[in-house]
Amino acid sequence: MTAADRTPRGVRTIKAAMLVTDVGFLLYWSVALLNLIPPEHAYKDYGDPVMSDWNYSFLPLDIAASVTGLVSLHLAGNRRVRTKACHRGLHLPLTLISLTLTSSAGLQAVAFWSLRGDWSLTWWIPNLALLLFPIPSIVYLLRRSMGSETRTVESVAVTGRR
Repeated sequence: MTAADRTPRGVRTIKAAMLVTDVGFLLYWSVALLNLIPPEHAYKDYGDPVMSDWNYSFLPLDIAASVTGLVSLHLAGNRRVRTKACHRGLHLPLTLISLTLTSSAGLQAVAFWSLRGDWSLTWWIPNLALLLFPIPSIVYLLRRSMGSETRTVESVAVTGRR
């Protein structure tokens, strides 16, 4: 039985969504910083310096989400790293931080486009995805984590050891 066979489908789905999102953030910012986005495919008022500043204000948030997500995926997929005492227990908090930052980025963008009355699906669809996909993922991971903590507490109560 491989590690993938033992990993619940919900966790595999979350990991895949995080990987696509985190790599997508890095690709988007690489393309944006290199000015490779054709103006006709860019957001409304792309040439306006204030809009450009608004877009680049997301850079630290998106990179933080991406880095924490990719590090958490690395920790989850590397048994040797995961078993080191200094790394033990970092996977879930980093995953939750990454998902929260990702959802926050989507929320900020959706709120902004709403205030501007810009309803372009080109920008709404990806930002709604950023806003929404982390929410059930966070709930799933927290419920799963709370369930394992409950099992550990029950095990200690019954056996007297972990």
